[in-house]
Amino acid sequence: MSEKSKIIVIEGLDGSGKATQTKLLAEKLRAQGRRVRQLSFPDYESRGSALVQMYLSGEFGSRPEDVNAYAASAFYAVDRAASFLKDWQRDYREGALLLSDRYCTSNIIYQMAKVSDDERDAFIRWQADFEYDKLGLPRPALVIYLDVEPDVSQKLMEQRYGGDNSKKDLHESNLGFLLSCRRSALYAAERCGWHIINCCRDGAIRPIEEIARDIEEVMQGII
Repeated sequence: MSEKSKIIVIEGLDGSGKATQTKLLAEKLRAQGRRVRQLSFPDYESRGSALVQMYLSGEFGSRPEDVNAYAASAFYAVDRAASFLKDWQRDYREGALLLSDRYCTSNIIYQMAKVSDDERDAFIRWQADFEYDKLGLPRPALVIYLDVEPDVSQKLMEQRYGGDNSKKDLHESNLGFLLSCRRSALYAAERCGWHIINCCRDGAIRPIEEIARDIEEVMQGII
């Protein structure tokens, strides 16, 4: 592995602007002459995401809790491992900068929401051992969490789906679960050293350019 190889992760709940910010950051870094590879998980174009898609469509149960935290984490981890082995392992080994819209850290946000408070730290340790040590996925150099207030997030998702709630997946349609996921994310950020960027102001999402500048400031010294 090249010493220059790094994975920068942009995390956040649905509607936080992860994909937009990842794209903007990649464009800016490429303009500076950097070799950049964008990643996004789950990889719905890959057969490796089959179990994830079954889970999110409700084939294993109508509630997120119908699949326990460890089983669901394995679904997502297998998708990432397949993607790494088949698609971007070479870029990483050759020193590309990888920008990932969600990554292994998403299991901490979404699946840790299913465990009791006193199990959180054990789950964080389990996730790192399973995905990084056992499966061999690269550890991220930086994790940025885009924090969006729940009511703002819901409004953004309503706009995304044009008010058609049937388009929401198992997670998106369960507000109580998403609130738990936000609590998990904020806990993990403190415990794991993630950088939190507040994306809201006065009950609305902040301008995209402002958030992008905050991300660039956090990344100074990392790349």
